[in-house]
Amino acid sequence: LVEQGGKIMAEGTSTDPIVFTSGAATPARGDWGGIIICGSAPINKGTTATAEVGDVLYGGTASTDDSGILQYVRVEYTGNAINTEKEHNGFTFNGVGSGTTLSYLQAYMGGDDGFEFFGGTVDADHLVSTGSKDDCFDWTYGWTGAGSYWIAEQASDEGDRGIEADNQGGANGSTPFSNPTLTNITLVGRGVSAGKVGMKLREGTKGD
Repeated sequence: LVEQGGKIMAEGTSTDPIVFTSGAATPARGDWGGIIICGSAPINKGTTATAEVGDVLYGGTASTDDSGILQYVRVEYTGNAINTEKEHNGFTFNGVGSGTTLSYLQAYMGGDDGFEFFGGTVDADHLVSTGSKDDCFDWTYGWTGAGSYWIAEQASDEGDRGIEADNQGGANGSTPFSNPTLTNITLVGRGVSAGKVGMKLREGTKGD
């Protein structure tokens, strides 16, 4: 958990990525939490809000806020549940600003969403969600950044939506609207027999 004002500087390379993984002899989804970053960029649930996991603040008015660098990083077997309402994603970006670098990241076999954006202005490129139990990519609370070169690869046993996108559930017209710009997105689901939705856009979200 990286709190407001803190930074994570995790800079791997294509041949030597940084891997956060389970310590279990037989690893499985939900063995540990995940990576959570809380920044000071705008959200639409008040000026600030309390993070779903960690009970710390995120959000603010600093659209260019810098929470550090995640580059060539993989998280494996994440998604530990706090309770029935709160679960860790592989990567959680809470009000993260555009000064932050998110590039070449993979969420592998997690117990909830692969990547989730709660507001913020950060851009994220070359993201891969592999075998996430819930949604591959998720946003809400006014995320206005950009996403490019994303791949969702659901496992045969689990996986809900490729993208689940919201503005704000309790007040669909809240501003800033969720309005990301997405380019070069590939969503590979579990097949028609699973009965799942590739992409669900709801609760006031916008997007290009």
